[in-house]
Amino acid sequence: LIFLRHHIDDGLKYEYLTIENLLELWQNLNDRFEHLKAVVLPKTLNDWSQLQFQDFKTVSEYNSTLFKIVSQLKMCGKVITEDMLLEKTYRTFHASNVLLQQQYNLHGFKKYRELIGSFLIAEQNNELLLQNYDSRPTGSASLPEVNATSSHFGGRGRGRGNGRNQNFLGPHNNNSMKWQNHDTKQRQKWRNPGQSNNVGQAQSKKGNCNRCGMEDHWYRACRTVKH
Repeated sequence: LIFLRHHIDDGLKYEYLTIENLLELWQNLNDRFEHLKAVVLPKTLNDWSQLQFQDFKTVSEYNSTLFKIVSQLKMCGKVITEDMLLEKTYRTFHASNVLLQQQYNLHGFKKYRELIGSFLIAEQNNELLLQNYDSRPTGSASLPEVNATSSHFGGRGRGRGNGRNQNFLGPHNNNSMKWQNHDTKQRQKWRNPGQSNNVGQAQSKKGNCNRCGMEDHWYRACRTVKH
């Protein structure tokens, strides 16, 4: 009796304050609100028929609304099975997600909570992908700076004339230098036909590379990535 009087509405407390018999109070409340099922049932059935998964922005909102309607239907004596919940969700996908709906349907979920769990995981992954894309869209990575690229032959090169190969080869150092000088002459002749080596060397020191704009090397020997 104390429990019922504590949880019923304040207006009902004063109305049934004089009743001290628990059975009498329960029967009075039952007679007064027994017709409530017949009043709630038509509206709940209409909400169930109008419920569509595509009308909600998030999976949590759809799931909360669905269970609210299902609990009202159970209160009115209507039984909602797992197959009905799955079918309701599959049939109310958006038209643009037909392929996605078929993939979930072919997966063979037996319980509604398994389907909703997959939806929540997919939704969270999509949000993370969108956040990463918004932080730096595709193609927004900065290009390498021209001045930050080392293009001097005395640096860390891969050719035969770098310092590492000279120290390692020992007596064969002269051969590597001859090959480097010969290759340099060939490049100068190819770039400046009909001119002497001294003139070509002087122009290579004064001129700029056509790719990066730096001095002391030709365009063909430039190591800067094409922009």
